[in-house]
Amino acid sequence: MKIDVNGVTHDVEAATVQDALHALGWGDRRVATALNGTFVPAAVRDGTALSPGDRLEVLTAMQGG
Repeated sequence: MKIDVNGVTHDVEAATVQDALHALGWGDRRVATALNGTFVPAAVRDGTALSPGDRLEVLTAMQGG
């Protein structure tokens, strides 16, 4: 299915947010996620279903300052 990830369209074989993270190479890295503008805590990513056209935002921590 096609979903938008950080502003770029991806075609992924993923049923959940967690599946998409693995498919896109984030695996088990510590990231923050939002689906269609709503924060998705790590504890519920595996149960949060994706639909075609969804917007997934994935943010990683940055060091420095």
